Amino acid sequence: MFQSLRRAAIVSISAGMLANPLLASAAPKSAPAIPVVARGYRAPDLPTVSSEIVGVTGQPFVGIRLHDAIAMALRKNTDLAIAGENVKIARYAVVAAKGNFDLRFQIAPSVTHLTEAPTNAFFAGPNFSPIVQNQQKVTGAVSALLPGGQSVSVGLSQNKTIDNTFINAFDPSYATSLNVGLDQPLLRGAGINPAKEQLELAVVGSRAARAQARTQAAATVAAVESTYWQLVAAWRSVAIAQSALREAKLQEGSVNRLVARGAAAPIERTEAQSQVESFRASRDSALQQVASLQNALKVQILSESNDPIWLANLVPTSPARTLPKVSSLNALVERALHDRPEIAQSAATREEAAIALATAKNGVLPKIDLSLGYQSNGFAGIPTNVNPLGSGPVTPVPGYLAGSMAQSYHNLWGGRFPVYNAQITYSTTFGHRRSHAALETAQAKARIAALQSKGVVNEIVIENRNALQAYRSARARLAATRAARIAAQAVYQSEVRKYKNGASTTFLVLQRQVQLERARGAELQAQTDLNIAVVEIDQASGTILAKNHVKLDALGSGVLP
Repeated sequence: MFQSLRRAAIVSISAGMLANPLLASAAPKSAPAIPVVARGYRAPDLPTVSSEIVGVTGQPFVGIRLHDAIAMALRKNTDLAIAGENVKIARYAVVAAKGNFDLRFQIAPSVTHLTEAPTNAFFAGPNFSPIVQNQQKVTGAVSALLPGGQSVSVGLSQNKTIDNTFINAFDPSYATSLNVGLDQPLLRGAGINPAKEQLELAVVGSRAARAQARTQAAATVAAVESTYWQLVAAWRSVAIAQSALREAKLQEGSVNRLVARGAAAPIERTEAQSQVESFRASRDSALQQVASLQNALKVQILSESNDPIWLANLVPTSPARTLPKVSSLNALVERALHDRPEIAQSAATREEAAIALATAKNGVLPKIDLSLGYQSNGFAGIPTNVNPLGSGPVTPVPGYLAGSMAQSYHNLWGGRFPVYNAQITYSTTFGHRRSHAALETAQAKARIAALQSKGVVNEIVIENRNALQAYRSARARLAATRAARIAAQAVYQSEVRKYKNGASTTFLVLQRQVQLERARGAELQAQTDLNIAVVEIDQASGTILAKNHVKLDALGSGVLP
C-alpha cells in the first residue's frame, strides 16, 4: 500500500514538472512554494472620506491634564479599589488579633431553691420535716491572656444561704471567696503562642497589604503616564502629518501650474498627487493611533461604560515635562532599595517566615506549665444559739463570724481563711514527628523567602540599570534626531528654492519632503521615548508616587458604593 502511494506521489510530481518546466529547472531548490490567492484582486474604487475618531464628539476638544488623569485612575480603578479594601481588611485583622488579649469579664447571678428529704433526726428540718434551703449567689470573674503566654484570672463570689436544717449554727450564712490565678508556660508557649503569632502575622500582613497597594498604585501611575505621553506624541504625529500634507498640496499646486504652462511633464503631476495621497494616508494612520490611545487612556481612568467622558475627544494639556536631574546608578539603586514597595513586600515575606520558624522551634519543646493560685475565703452568719442535744449552754460563736455579708467580706479582705496553690504540669509527645516536620518546613520556607528577597533586589538593580540606560540613550537619540530634523528641513527648503528657480525636479522636492517627514517622526519618537524613560526611572527608583503627590487613603474610592 505504501509503495503504491509513493508511486502515485512520484507520478504527480513528475506531471507537475512537465506542466511547468520552470518549476523543474529554473527555480532554486530553496525557494518556497507560493500559492496564488485572490486571483484577479484589485482595490475597489472608494470615495474620499474625511477622517474622524469613532465614538467621540469631534468638537470641541476636551483637555485633560496628567495630574487629573492620574487622580481619576487612582479613584476609579477597580484593582486599586480592591487593593484599598485589602489594606482595610489587613488593619481589621490586626485589631481582631489584638482582641485575643482583651480583658474578659463575666458575672453570673443565680438563685437556688432546694427541698431535700430528711435522712435522720439531725439532718432534717424542724420536727423531721424536709430540708429547705434557699441560696442567692453572685459570681464574677475577670481574665486576660498576656502576650508572653501568661493567663491571669481574678474571681469574686458571694453566697447567702438560708437553711432550716436542725443542726445549723448560722441561719442565714454568708460565704465569700476571692480567687487569683496565674498560668505561666515555661517552655512551649513561652514567648510565642498562637495568639501572639496571630498578632505578629497580622501586623506583618498589614504592612504587606499596604506595600501591595503601593505597588499597584505605582504600576497604575506609570501606565497612565506612559499612555498620556504616547497620546501627546500621537497628536503631534497628526500635526506633523497634516503639515506634510499641506506642504505636499502646495507642491502639487505648483506642479499643476508648471504643467499647465508646459514647463513640466504631466507625469510630474501624477508624482505630486501620489505624494499627497501618501501623506493623507499617514495622517489617517496617525489619527487611528490617537483613537487607540484615547481609548486606552479612558479604560485606565474610567470605571463605568456609560461615563460621558467616553464621548470626549481628549487632548493632553499638560506642558512638556522638564528633564529631571538623574543621579548615578548607585544613587538610583540606593533610593530604590529604600522606597520601592517590593522591598517592603519582600521584607514582610521574610518576617512571616521568621515568625513561622520561631513558632515551629517552640513547638518541639516539651510543655511545662507553672500554675499559681491564691484563694481568700470569707464567712459570717447569724448564730442560731440552738443546742441540738439540749444539754448545757451553747458555745458562743466567735465575734468575727457573727454578722452579715459585710462581716464576711471583712474576713475575706483580712485573709482569715487563705488557700495557696502551686502546681507544675509536664507533658510531651514521644517522637515529635509532627513538630519536627513543621520545623523542617518552616526552615525551608525561610530559605525560600531569603532567596526570593535576593531575587527582588537583583531585579530592582537590573530595572534601574535598564531605566538609566534607556534614559541616556533617549537623550542622545533626541539630540541626534533634532539635528537631523533641522538639517532635513534646511535641505527641503533649499530644494524648494531650487525647484522654483528651475534647478531641481519634482522628484527631488518630493524626496526631500519625505525625508523631512521621516526626520520629524524620528525626533517625535525620540522625545516620546525620553518621556517614557523618565517614567521608567521614576518607577524603578520608587519615586513615582511621591513625584505625583499620590496619597493612598483614597485608593479606588470612586468605584465603591
